[in-house]
Amino acid sequence: MSLEVRNSAQTGWSEDAWDRFVESHPSAHPLQLAAWGFLKRGFGWEDVRLGLWQDGALVAGTQILFRRPPRLGFVPVHLAYIPKGPLVDWGDAEQAQALLDAIWAFCRRWRCLLVKIEPEARDSGQLAGRLRTLGYRSSPRTVQPRTTLWLDLQPDEETLLADMKQKWRYNIRLAGRKGVAIRQGDESDLATFCRLMESTGERNEFGVHSPAYFQRFWQAFAPGGRTALLLAEHEGEALAGLIVTHLAGKAYYLYGASGNEKRQLMPSHLLQWETMRWAKAQNCTAYDFWGIPDEVGLNPDAEIPDPATELWGVWRFKQGFGGEIVRYTGAWDRSLVPMLPL
Repeated sequence: MSLEVRNSAQTGWSEDAWDRFVESHPSAHPLQLAAWGFLKRGFGWEDVRLGLWQDGALVAGTQILFRRPPRLGFVPVHLAYIPKGPLVDWGDAEQAQALLDAIWAFCRRWRCLLVKIEPEARDSGQLAGRLRTLGYRSSPRTVQPRTTLWLDLQPDEETLLADMKQKWRYNIRLAGRKGVAIRQGDESDLATFCRLMESTGERNEFGVHSPAYFQRFWQAFAPGGRTALLLAEHEGEALAGLIVTHLAGKAYYLYGASGNEKRQLMPSHLLQWETMRWAKAQNCTAYDFWGIPDEVGLNPDAEIPDPATELWGVWRFKQGFGGEIVRYTGAWDRSLVPMLPL
């Protein structure tokens, strides 16, 4: 097999061509789209796409994000991060070897101290062994959630509702009876969503992205019709919001927020349900709830601690909608400096 390596910085192959490859790949993910590179470019990262070509066709590749280490910004070195990639057939040893070697060689030219990858691939001993053979070590420091909840959207709506916990069905219908309405927003609603996000961060004690971040996200994803902002409102007051995107027949719950008022009306339950209906209307067959505690990936019967801190509160909410728990292979590092964090 004759393989040729190309990178977007040298060849200038179009972002549209790259996105068509991403969408066609079995491991397609929004974080590998050129739009994600555009988003991160506005916040201190540089993005390059690296491809493996065979007989004139792009057969494997990855989008790589580079940035200077915060504490070493004065030194001309970089860290490299590959979110939800690389896109490669892990069962093809020659292809995987060729692409991972090309990534390492390319990152060395960028004077990278560390390369971190987080493939969109399920946890398996076979894959872990291959990654170790390719020079990577399992990292305790992940960027994306290692465990998530996937919901099959192929059943009809009545079946989806029947598969939920009874209390979740009740809350969805309660919100509707009490006058909560869901509408699809536009760019002018981003300020409202950001206010809801600030309330969520303050209430749950975590940092949130700036309004500028969501504005740039919208610029990146909205023109292609891949994303939607849904708002739950009651008597003209926004109570909750959600940003969802879709790719290759799958929908992804990227960002969610809720205010502190009228929480007894259960707006977030109805909002999630209407997001599922939106995804079905986009011909999506699966919905990623995007992140639950990794302890659940290791033990689905793990008890929720009291208080339910960090992702545990999220899991308490998400589990009622049904779905399959999926644990990925996690983050893997190849480093010139042992234990260097990303």
